[in-house]
Amino acid sequence: MSRIVLISDNPRRSRALARDLAAGQACEIHDLYDDASTGPADAFVTDLFDFSSDAVTRVRNILERSRRGAPLVMVLHHDCARARLFGMALGASHTLCAPLDLDCLRDFLGLSRREPEPMTADALNRSEEARRFYGTVFVPDQPITSQVIDAGTDYIGQAIRDTGIRAWVRAVQRFDDATHQHCLLVTGLAAAFAGSRGLGPLDRHRLTKAALLHDVGKICVPHAILNKPGRLDAAEMAVIRQHPEQGWRLLADQGFEPEMLAVVRSHHEMLDGSGYPDRLRGEDIPDLVRLVTVCDIYAALIERRSYKAPMSSADALAILDGMGERLDTTIVRAFRPIAAAFTPDA
Repeated sequence: MSRIVLISDNPRRSRALARDLAAGQACEIHDLYDDASTGPADAFVTDLFDFSSDAVTRVRNILERSRRGAPLVMVLHHDCARARLFGMALGASHTLCAPLDLDCLRDFLGLSRREPEPMTADALNRSEEARRFYGTVFVPDQPITSQVIDAGTDYIGQAIRDTGIRAWVRAVQRFDDATHQHCLLVTGLAAAFAGSRGLGPLDRHRLTKAALLHDVGKICVPHAILNKPGRLDAAEMAVIRQHPEQGWRLLADQGFEPEMLAVVRSHHEMLDGSGYPDRLRGEDIPDLVRLVTVCDIYAALIERRSYKAPMSSADALAILDGMGERLDTTIVRAFRPIAAAFTPDA
C-alpha cells in the first residue's frame, strides 16, 4: 500500500481530493500551517491557493524533511505564472490544472487507475427518498413551509456527505422525471460545492436550501411542458421562463428568508443584464444567487434526457468558461474541482 501526503492550506477543502486518492492506499492531509513532521511518503500532492513566499518556505521545509525522491504533483485551481514559478521552486514532478483529471493524477503518482464506483444501494435509496420528498412537498395548491424545507435540506446535505457527489449524480440521472432529476442534481452539486469550500454548517445549509428551492415555480408549469420528450418550442419556452417569478410569489408570504426568495426569483439573471425576469446586472445579483446559478447551468448540461446524452464534465465546464462575464468567474473557477470529481455515464 502506498502512502500519499496531501499538503493543503485548507484541509476541509481538500477532503474530497484525499478521498478520491485513498482507494488502495493511504492518503493523509497535512495542514500547511502545522509544523509537525509528516514522515516519509511514496508521493506528495499540493492543493494550495496560497502562493506567497511564506507558503513556498513551508512546503519546502516539509519536503526537505520527508520527500526523499518521491514524486511531487501540484494541483492548480487556476493557472498563473506565480503558481508555475512556485512549482519550479519546489521541484514539482508535474502540475495539473482544474478541471482535474484524476486518472492522470494517479498516473503521475505511480498509482493504479481507480475503478468506477459501483452504483450503491445506499445512493439509490437516498436519492429515491429525496425524490419522494420533492414530489410530496413541491405540489400545486399546498403551502411550502420553511420548516419542511429545512428538514429536506438537512437530509440531502447528509446524503451527499455519506454517499459522495459521484454516486449521487449517477443515481439521480436514472430519474425519468426531468424536474426531479434537475432539482436534485442542482441541490447535490450545491451541497458538495459548499463542503468543498470548507463552509461551516450554517452556510452549507443556506446554499443547499437555496438550491432545493430554486425551481419551486415549476410546480406552476404544465407537466406536459416540464417533461416534454424533446426540445421546447418558443411558446413553451415562454411559459417556462415565468417560473422564477411564480416561485417567488408562492413563497413570498411563507416565512422564507429574503436571500432564499432572491435565489428563487433571480437564479436566471446574468451579470451583464441579459437574464430574466428583472434583467438585473452586476452588484444587483447577490452572491448566493450567483452560486446557485453556476450549479443550475452545470446541472442542465450534464443531465440525461430522452433527447440528449449527458454532456461531459470538461465540455460543460468549457461552456461555463465561455459565458465569460455573464457569470461570476471566481465562482466558476472555484466550482471546477466539484465538476471534475466525477464523470457522468454516457
